Amino acid sequence: MKKRILALIMASVMVFGLTACGESGGAESTAPAADAQAEAGTSSLIKVGIINNDPNESGYRTANDKDLKAMFNEANGYDAKFSYSLKNDEQIAAAQNYIADGVDYLLLSAADTAGWDSVLKDAQAAGIKVILFDRTIDADSSLYEASIVSDMAKEGQTAVDWLAGQGLSEYNVIHIQGVMGSAAQQGRSGALDAKVAAESNWNIVTQQTAEWNAEKAQQIVQSVIDAGTPFNVIYAENDDMAKGAVAALDAAGISHGVGKDVIIMGFDCNKWALEELLKQNWNYDGQCNPF
Repeated sequence: MKKRILALIMASVMVFGLTACGESGGAESTAPAADAQAEAGTSSLIKVGIINNDPNESGYRTANDKDLKAMFNEANGYDAKFSYSLKNDEQIAAAQNYIADGVDYLLLSAADTAGWDSVLKDAQAAGIKVILFDRTIDADSSLYEASIVSDMAKEGQTAVDWLAGQGLSEYNVIHIQGVMGSAAQQGRSGALDAKVAAESNWNIVTQQTAEWNAEKAQQIVQSVIDAGTPFNVIYAENDDMAKGAVAALDAAGISHGVGKDVIIMGFDCNKWALEELLKQNWNYDGQCNPF
């Protein structure tokens, strides 16, 4: 690993050295340096294929995509291409295209934890290094170079432990899930499912996926309100879905937040969500860093 990092550093130094020589030699030396760079084209750039979830999925993902593009660009020494999908099969197809294109690195935020072994083996056989970001996958660690991800299971457990600490006599929870099968959904759902199974005073009023979408979350909560089923907790697996849930409560005149009728829980810590916490309109937000 140290050798690989050193190689990347040396490559960066070489690129910088070419630029510096072009600038320090005055008018006569600038043209030859520019010609050399033109002849090299993109061959001196590190080729990267980046597979991510849809940037419109959530505020988290918008920030994540913006941060990636700020780093992986030509000015920083990269020839990067981006692909987006919330579907595993489409992400796998994109990965296969990047492998065929001969990228140096494949960066992956998987829509689903399963189904990646074949692609990773193909990348390894081609000498392509795979780095996971944000999302874990169900694959042997020997098949990827590094994993820079959030501990989704700990996020879920921390949230459920906090909720248990509120000391409610009964927990009637609307559980709004993210995209099913994703690492974020599995981690944030797992702890709540275990708690409900273990405690007689914990009940799931409804458990549905809104696929990280605010409008779908609003519809789920509205259907519970229309049915007249009592609830006192909304456990939404990202901020956008919590926002949609709150919209349904507001429309129905149901109070929410600190000391109010319904506890609101989200994840990701978007700036606007933290402002809702400061206003005490929400009760909890789980940290997940998009940068």
